[in-house]
Amino acid sequence: MSAVTVLVGNPREGSRTRGVALQAAEAVGPRIGVPGPYDVVDLSALRSHLLSPVPNAAVEVALELVAEASVLVVASPTYKGTYTGLLKVFADRLPPAALAGKAALPLLVMGHPAHSPAVEVHLRPLLVELGAVVPTPGLAVLEAQLPDLEEVLSGWADRVAPQVAAVLKEVALP
Repeated sequence: MSAVTVLVGNPREGSRTRGVALQAAEAVGPRIGVPGPYDVVDLSALRSHLLSPVPNAAVEVALELVAEASVLVVASPTYKGTYTGLLKVFADRLPPAALAGKAALPLLVMGHPAHSPAVEVHLRPLLVELGAVVPTPGLAVLEAQLPDLEEVLSGWADRVAPQVAAVLKEVALP
């Protein structure tokens, strides 16, 4: 288990969303004193098992990795103006308050700026419902920003790292 875990809700293997999410973790992790490598829960590898009534060891490991992380970068492409159904199905497998005391950083990758509010309107409430502390506004990454992603993420990480560090410090206090 790493202190920073990346949860990717894209149903496609090798997605841009995974790349953006991992780069986001790599941008913020060192700024909060947690260098990589980071655990990655890529739901594309679990999609055929998430709705199965048959228990699956890989799904259980993924749920455990997410529940044990201190910081979660939760990323999804924007489908129909919100996060993917795959991410919702996974989140529904988590017990109530599974993310209590964890800092969560919501991130959506999208094609159009009109979808930008989805990070705050849809993804943040899901994470808060599971008990996560979401200390900063979520990050909406436009596909048009991908060529400048390093710069986008550097500025974002500079802004969010102090709030994430404060959450981690508060949670660590007895």
